[in-house]
Amino acid sequence: MASSSAHHFVISQKNRTLIPSYSNSSILQNYPLLPFIPNSLSLSSKLPLPSSSKLTVCSVAKIIPSQFEIDQQQSSSFSPSSPNSSWAEFADKVSGEWDGFGADFTTAGEPIELPESVVPEAYREWEVKVFDWQTQCPTLADPQKLLLSYRSVKLLPTVGCEADAATVYNSDDRIIGGEESSSILAFAFQNTGCYVALWSVLENEVYRVLELEHCLIDPRDKESRVRVIQTLRLEDSKLKLQKIKVFCELWYGPFRNGDQLGGCSIRDSAFASTPALNASDVTGVWQSQDAVASYQTSQNKPLQELTGRSTQKIVRKEQELIMLPRQLWCSLKESENGETCGEVGWLLDPGFAISSRCIFSTDGKLKDISIGHETLASN
Repeated sequence: MASSSAHHFVISQKNRTLIPSYSNSSILQNYPLLPFIPNSLSLSSKLPLPSSSKLTVCSVAKIIPSQFEIDQQQSSSFSPSSPNSSWAEFADKVSGEWDGFGADFTTAGEPIELPESVVPEAYREWEVKVFDWQTQCPTLADPQKLLLSYRSVKLLPTVGCEADAATVYNSDDRIIGGEESSSILAFAFQNTGCYVALWSVLENEVYRVLELEHCLIDPRDKESRVRVIQTLRLEDSKLKLQKIKVFCELWYGPFRNGDQLGGCSIRDSAFASTPALNASDVTGVWQSQDAVASYQTSQNKPLQELTGRSTQKIVRKEQELIMLPRQLWCSLKESENGETCGEVGWLLDPGFAISSRCIFSTDGKLKDISIGHETLASN
């Protein structure tokens, strides 16, 4: 992958200064997103900013702390137990350079076009609609500590093979563990590299906006994963789906803090306008082997391991599902008892799928998170 010719910068949350993101690994110690990188990588002095440098400034999405109803003490005090072998396995599988494509979808599953201002003029002249961002997601988890951080980066679209011209459009930093993780309400992980996270992104006197992030790794190929983010509005204890974000990503090597831009070396292709999954392929009765994390008591901490292996019977109806490309589906449905379930699934083969589900109680509190391997039940 060819490196960009521009100097890229991130905005330090602590001192609001611009920090250059050079490929030299020694800059990593000054990057506030990754506070647990070994001290051997630290810099002895600040880097000068050349006046002639071409600057590409990332717009960093600020995550606003919430008073979400899980439990105030639980959200503000992130002090889980010591890491175990499962966390070390998870850290190994989730860490690295995850590059690919991302797109936004409506609640009906329709792809949303990119803003005209970011689409190259050549595409506009040819009346070509552009739905996909090229994306990066450099991720680093510390196997010795319960710390994880990643940066979800959108790159401006380019015409043809213009790796050197790739430019960052925006960058969204997320941290689990440590002092800067106040926006994480729940994080459930599995040693396979899969996880589910609940984030608070906006709060006012009337409603709250949450992001429910489902990260599923293909059990047959640990270098292939999807991340589906359901944007939810919580108002009067009711959850409503507002938007869906989908990222299809491949693993390109160990963590390098995103110092290279994919360009034509990306092994995948844009997907937003490709055919959606057929609802008939995932409706009906399924058997799921679930690993579960419970959040029903105030003693449950935000970061938990998905454990156990219980068998669940799942019945899906077409009218409840939102069908997406790449054999994906999602839903947000209310059950007869008033609970709400947010679900994302990935059909890997006919009759075989992996899914994640989050159950919210009638008052909008998170109850359970589960990830399951599903098979179509025999008729």
